[in-house]
Amino acid sequence: MEQRTTIHIIDADPRNRAAFARSIFEMGHHAEVYEDALELTSHMPKQGIILAHDDSDSGGIAGLVDKMADRGAWLPVIAMEAEPDIDRVVMAMRAGAFDYLEQPIDRDALESAIERVSREAAAQVEQRQRAMDARMRISMLSNREREVLDRLAQGCSNKVIARDLDISPRTVEIHRGNMMDKLGARHAAEAVRLRLEASMSDWLH
Repeated sequence: MEQRTTIHIIDADPRNRAAFARSIFEMGHHAEVYEDALELTSHMPKQGIILAHDDSDSGGIAGLVDKMADRGAWLPVIAMEAEPDIDRVVMAMRAGAFDYLEQPIDRDALESAIERVSREAAAQVEQRQRAMDARMRISMLSNREREVLDRLAQGCSNKVIARDLDISPRTVEIHRGNMMDKLGARHAAEAVRLRLEASMSDWLH
């Protein structure tokens, strides 16, 4: 194996976790095991690939991705389930899963998925981390500050924003200043860039 990757295994069944860990170690990778997404995100790892059982009772893959986003983090996910229906697969992929494997998982299929995801994810890690960081910053804004930012991103002037929101231009300036401070933005263009980067987290797969 050219590259040793840490595989973070999420499965409520301890026997499954142990079996996957053995397979991962035999492939030459390193395995970490977790009972659920909360256990993983409570001490969010900074690198590796997540191999997660698509457990609808705990929010499924979408729930896992949301928990990572709440931490301002992201790792590539390979979902797995015994006899998954097409709707589950589509939901997982839309949530951001890189692949979906049917259990019991063939070792060759798992090894192939890990290698492919490692290649594809490498090009997206930095981009996704920027998007998550921007999303975390924007989450600190008030509703009105976010409305001002949204309109700035559309190219609106303070006067247009004031008319659109039915407030005074001076009030727009106050909200704009507070928004810039919270975002740590030195100028409007930087605030708009953060807004655009945050929106990338909604469509990146």
